[in-house]
Amino acid sequence: MSSVKLLIPFYTTYGTNHAMAEHAAEVAREAGADVRLRRFAETAPDEVVNGQDAWKAQLEKMQDIPVVTTDDMEWADAYLLSAPTRYGSVPSQVQAFIDTLGPLWQKGALADKVASAMTSTSTAHGGRESTLLGLYVTFMHWGAVIVAPGYTDEVMFELGTPYGASANAGEVTDTVKKVVAHQTRRVIDMAGRISG
Repeated sequence: MSSVKLLIPFYTTYGTNHAMAEHAAEVAREAGADVRLRRFAETAPDEVVNGQDAWKAQLEKMQDIPVVTTDDMEWADAYLLSAPTRYGSVPSQVQAFIDTLGPLWQKGALADKVASAMTSTSTAHGGRESTLLGLYVTFMHWGAVIVAPGYTDEVMFELGTPYGASANAGEVTDTVKKVVAHQTRRVIDMAGRISG
């Protein structure tokens, strides 16, 4: 059986979701998946990004990571998307890319693929659930198979959410890493069952 092709697209401003995505990629490769780590294109004006040293430094740090494309979406068997919350939803950079996927959706190229998501917020109750649930609604429109981690491992009770790995900004703790690892392995396992 060929390995699962896992796309991990992420958006980050200061590095939290980059760290979560990198950890997921490492776990996925160890599990035998063929992994593409990709970033969503930065659409904020240069003067805004360059006006914040931490944002500018993070963007420079990621220049060797390719920007996600529709070809990546078509290639993958599974998606594990990671993005912070902006006012209870995904950042505009993520939504701008999702809005380009109409042609793939129309021809059924996003259907029957496993999809899951991770997020971060500046506070514990800053919109994590609404962000993940909003992404899952998008995945439903695609006809994807949503694979949330649920309470399928003891570590999920430590984090306290069945929807997906989530972190406070700048705090990718050991517990968060364990949840990311569990969620990643679950996505790969389910994608293997579907495509196998």
